[in-house]
Formats: sequence, C-alpha cells, structure tokens
Amino acid sequence: MKRRILFVDDEPKVLQGLQRLLHPMRAEWEMRFVTSGEEALAVLRAEPFDVVVTDMRMPGIDGAELLERARQMQPQTVRIVLSGYSDRETVLRSVGTAHQYLAKPCDSELLRRVIRRACGLRQVLSEERLTKLVADMTTLPSLPTLYQRVLAELQAPGGSIHTVGELVAQDVGMTAKVLQLVNSAYFGLQQSIGDPVQATIYLGMETVRALVLAVGVFAQLEQCKMAALDLQAVEEHSMRVCALARQLAPRWRADARFVNETLMAGMLHDAGKLVLAANFPQEYNKAVAAARERRLTLQRAEEEHFGAGHAEVGAYLLGLWGLPDPVVEALAYHHRPQRCEGNQPSPLAAVHIANALDHAQEPGGSRNDEQLDQEYLERLGLSRTLPAWQELYTALDSQGVAP
Repeated sequence: MKRRILFVDDEPKVLQGLQRLLHPMRAEWEMRFVTSGEEALAVLRAEPFDVVVTDMRMPGIDGAELLERARQMQPQTVRIVLSGYSDRETVLRSVGTAHQYLAKPCDSELLRRVIRRACGLRQVLSEERLTKLVADMTTLPSLPTLYQRVLAELQAPGGSIHTVGELVAQDVGMTAKVLQLVNSAYFGLQQSIGDPVQATIYLGMETVRALVLAVGVFAQLEQCKMAALDLQAVEEHSMRVCALARQLAPRWRADARFVNETLMAGMLHDAGKLVLAANFPQEYNKAVAAARERRLTLQRAEEEHFGAGHAEVGAYLLGLWGLPDPVVEALAYHHRPQRCEGNQPSPLAAVHIANALDHAQEPGGSRNDEQLDQEYLERLGLSRTLPAWQELYTALDSQGVAP
C-alpha cells in the first residue's frame, strides 16, 4: 500500500521543486501539495495521511499550529518540519508536535530516508505484541510535572534560563542531581558549583531539560518493587552511556539539537527496563535469572518472557510523550541498529557504541547482542575509529564520570 504524504509550504516554487525532486517516488508514495495551513487542515479533515511535511513560517496558520492541530486530528500521523529557519524559538515551538526537523534546502534522498525511517519506527511501535504488553501494564510513568514546567518556560516569550534554574531549585531531588552532574568529572570544572541556578546556567537549557526528564522517570519508578533489577546500577550505567555518547556526538555533527537528542537518548535508553520491572516484578525476576543462567542479554530474555524487550517498551513510552524521532529511534534500535535505515551517524549510533563499550566492562564481558555491530558501523563509515572511542571511554571511566 502506498504511503500518503502531505506537503505544505506557502512558496509555490518550493512545492514545485519538491514535486520535481520526488517524482521518482510516485510508485511508493501518494503525494499532495498545498500552499497554506488552512488548506492543509481542510485536506486532513477529509482524508487520512501517513506523513505531514510542513514549512514553519507561513501566513495565517503557521507550521507549529498546523502540526498541533494535525496531532489532534490524526495522532498517528508522522509530523515533519522542513524549514529554512532553525532558530531556537522555532524549534521550541514545535517540541512535542514535530517528530523530525529538516533544514532547507533538503535533497530528495535525505527526505525519502527520513520519511521511510519514521514510518518504519511507527510500524515497530504498533506491533500487536508490544501494544498488548503495554495494555497489560498498570504503572506507566507520566511526563514529569517539572519537565512540563521547564518546557513551558523554555517555550514562553521571554523565557529565561534563570527562571528554569529557580524551577529546578524548588525540587530537592532534581537539585541534587543537577549539582551532582555539573560537579562530576564529565564537566571538568576547576571549582565546584553549589547553587542550582548557577549550575543550570552552566549546563544550559537543553541539557537541563533532558536531565529533568530522565531524573523524573527514575524518580517515579524508584518506589516500585523492582524485582531483581538494580535501579542504581541502571541509573549509573545510563549516566556513563550518556556521558560517552555526548562526547561522540559533536565529532559527527556540531548542532546543539543533535547533541542534546543524543544526551537525552543516552540517559533514557534503558527506561523500558524500569517500566517492565515495575509492572511485572515476578516475571522480570525470571527474565533476569534466565539472562544470567543462559548468558542472554536482558533484551533477549525479556523478549522470550514478554514478547517485547525494554528497547521497544522504552521507545513506545517516549513516543507517547512526543519526544523527537531520533531519540525514540535510539531507544528502539540500540541493541539492533542494523534495523534502522540510513548511513549517517545519529543519536542511535552514539548510544549503540557507548552502550556496547560500557557493557564490555562487565564481569565476563558483554553478550552477543550487546556487542558493537561491526557491519552497522562499517555502513556508517565509523569502524576505523573504534580505538579512539575505547580510549575516550577509558579516559572518562578513569575520571569517575558516573555519579
């Protein structure tokens, strides 16, 4: 069945260019091109679409409002921003509504790849075995309240990082975590910081946003009966993966959004373990025991016991929260990156590498599908840099990066 794609841009020449570039895709995609947000909403009221690709700055209904209304009308639709403006305000206005951001000019191959990956990810997250497992859960963490308040401040006209720091300071647990992180060897400060507002300013808005989300998820589940899962060990592993992944990301792409999506994915890549253990403690005990006895990865043992593993469960949760696709994708495929299309480094690549290097330090070494996927790294042109990553990991580990 053909994918149905709706393109929206107020510049007719841009749409004409897209029509010309994407003409070879007509056997695979059924495409509509409209020149305003109002026209797009009329089309969406009449027909279902798999994907909406929109410009941001348009007269009348702009891209952010269009995507929000599209989300309400057709929540399953993939929503992509294709804009010549990548300023912070533009990005923040579409946080929670856009799954992907692409900058103009965008070549047809990149656009084709992004749409295919987004549709493939949704197919994984809508598989019956996963949706049935989630339907049986009674404890699903909600989007942390503090995260929502921080996000609202970031999106507000005149929002300031000083106010974000004051919000963080009102939460004792969050304050402790922010201070712990900013004073860790990871940031290499000459003097320690004891003021949460100062620490927030030093870390930056986006880093604090990611930290607030990750800490909020761990905090919501720490009171649950976690069976054989060591919550502290999961948290420390997540911080080590986050630290190494965030060091790797700027070597491939320097833009802040890419680095911060990598940071968030590193912190939350094992969130699905917590969700499974909190909801099915007895069954999770059996999965952990099976993993130890048969030297399986937890992911493999979880799949045998639940029909889906923590990678898919965590991705499903973050997808529900409307986090960007690169973050959701990193969670879903971090054990099997080959399943993700594309040949460019991504947050998935950084998390996969960092996760594998950290698991390799466990007693007895890592299990097969926790090891680096050499074929995947070859495809991305990264296989030759493995010695440099191992040196970087060793340096971070020797500095005691984990809190």
